[in-house]
Amino acid sequence: MPLDHYVTLGRSGLRVSPFALGAMTFGDDPGSAGCDVEESEKILSTYLDRGGNFVDTANFYSNGHSEKILGDYFAARPGLRGHTVVASKFFGNMHPGDPNGGGAGRGSIIAQLHETLRRLQTDYLDLYWLHNWDRNTPLEETMRTLDDLVRAGKIRYIGFSNTPAWVVAQAQTTALLRGWTPLIALQVEYSLLARTVEGEIAPLALDQGLALTPWSPLKNGFLSGKYRRGVEVADSARTAYVGGPTEEEYRVIDTLAAIADEAGASSAAVALAWLRARPGTVVPIVGARRVEHMENNLVEVTLSAEQLRILDEISAPTLGYPAAVNGEVRTMLQFAGTTVDGESSTVYPPLLQSSVRY
Repeated sequence: MPLDHYVTLGRSGLRVSPFALGAMTFGDDPGSAGCDVEESEKILSTYLDRGGNFVDTANFYSNGHSEKILGDYFAARPGLRGHTVVASKFFGNMHPGDPNGGGAGRGSIIAQLHETLRRLQTDYLDLYWLHNWDRNTPLEETMRTLDDLVRAGKIRYIGFSNTPAWVVAQAQTTALLRGWTPLIALQVEYSLLARTVEGEIAPLALDQGLALTPWSPLKNGFLSGKYRRGVEVADSARTAYVGGPTEEEYRVIDTLAAIADEAGASSAAVALAWLRARPGTVVPIVGARRVEHMENNLVEVTLSAEQLRILDEISAPTLGYPAAVNGEVRTMLQFAGTTVDGESSTVYPPLLQSSVRY
């Protein structure tokens, strides 16, 4: 699939590829389940050569090694950095024992950014993510600090990851009212096997014009096509950490495989195509431990309306309150007073999970 069909990331002028390259697998440090420097650079080169321009990492991926690999790569190729959107994240404490070594307070954000820029060998980040919600720091402090860093030219855009919808709403409203830099994107877990984001966060993103950049879009590789009933998976470093799919997950995996066979594509490519067809701007983050993994994932697939419907229904999530109640009330109001067999009546059809839309 060509990666130079760029989209704007949320309400911004930042143009990015339809898929971001996730660098969490860069660096084979103990416990990282990643790849060595040579393979990391091959993956990065392949992505960039195909027109990709959006690379995502974090300060604590491979204990900082992921950022360093990227920094060394761009330093050896002068001029390439300016044409690549580089994003990283703050929050993770890289200094165990130091209570101010991580989090989202003013001092820790500035210190973390300094170290990230040093490892990346760059003067600025295109996008800086809050990696997790910091319950111990006032949101105003975090947002003001990020705005100061934008004004100083150290970062250009900001986003939140793994943060409750009400916190995102509060942050965005505060920024807009005070004239601070607003959020442009949310990084969330989202896939055919993880759709609870559709309860609160995805509707908020759609309303506010925030892009979604899903992490783990293949759900630990479960949607890659490697997992089949009765087949032992040998090529998955994640299995040792997360186990295998549940029976409920296999129902989705089986349906996905059948549609992939129809489309003549891999399960991974179909799962990613389903994500990109969701409402709003959705830019999946694709990671890989080998070049061929990435190439297999980035095959262009166009799904029919019927195929999308089947995938929607088999993977329909159970959303928390008040999503189901709201959907039920909308259904009742919509059908109240309809005519059935020539007689006026009030009809209350049973609520289908798949009818809860945003």
